[in-house]
Amino acid sequence: MQHLPSLPCYLNGSYTTIDRAQISVMDRGFIFGDGIYEVVPVYAGKPFRMQHHLDRMQRSLAETRIKNPMTETAWRNVIAELIGQYATTQGIPAEQSDQMVYIQVTRGVAMRDHVMPEDIDPTVYVMTNQMKMPSAADRAHGVACVTAEDFRWERAHIKSTSLLGAVFSRQISFDADAAETVMFRGDHLSEAAASNVWVVKNGTVFGPRKSNLVLEGIRYDLIAEICADANIPYALGDITREQVLNADELLLTSATKEVLAITRLDGQPVGSGTPGPVYSKLFAGYQIAKQKGG
Repeated sequence: MQHLPSLPCYLNGSYTTIDRAQISVMDRGFIFGDGIYEVVPVYAGKPFRMQHHLDRMQRSLAETRIKNPMTETAWRNVIAELIGQYATTQGIPAEQSDQMVYIQVTRGVAMRDHVMPEDIDPTVYVMTNQMKMPSAADRAHGVACVTAEDFRWERAHIKSTSLLGAVFSRQISFDADAAETVMFRGDHLSEAAASNVWVVKNGTVFGPRKSNLVLEGIRYDLIAEICADANIPYALGDITREQVLNADELLLTSATKEVLAITRLDGQPVGSGTPGPVYSKLFAGYQIAKQKGG
């Protein structure tokens, strides 16, 4: 069994450490993957776009019929406390700490039955750890990705803990020594295993339209805001495989990647084979947004 570090976490009303936290074997998150999650980046001790994450978490909870067990104030307080505790374990002030906060809410503990029980309390788990960002080499040269069919379920807009499909998808790219798996449903772009995907053509940024087939990443609205500030045309719609393969630039966005250029897809160069000018503008805008607090 892998040794777990003694890092702070919150479980059902109490603060503890991840090596000591315990849940019931009958928790529906363990039995069915019956729960939702959020991942919140923290820069200089401050959660980034926290309200957007809370709003998306509420949408996921509503879709799965799990009652929100805490108020927004309570969520913010727990996260702030864990940010401070983690910084203390690292021997630095919180305002010098970049972290990644993970939030998980499951339906709770009950005897195994596929039907959703209505009289149980959700299980709440929150932890934080260091933020692992792309390397300087990946920023400078971009990353390789591969393509695959999107074989996951059709409620991808829910940030569900049932992630076996994403695990399989990411393993495809890992086995190919690539950074991500760009997926298609039929002839249309959906997303990557753990990232949103953007197409740049003739200076315009295109993203898949918001639907039940795509997780609306927090960076959806952020990219739109950065594009508006930088006078970059932006549009959402159905994007064909041909458009992806003929893109001038391809980009990934996620909490951990921020904005990252795809420069090789299925072994072929994307555009010039180097990070392009639109990527540079979006990455610069992202850094400004971080400084402003999102």
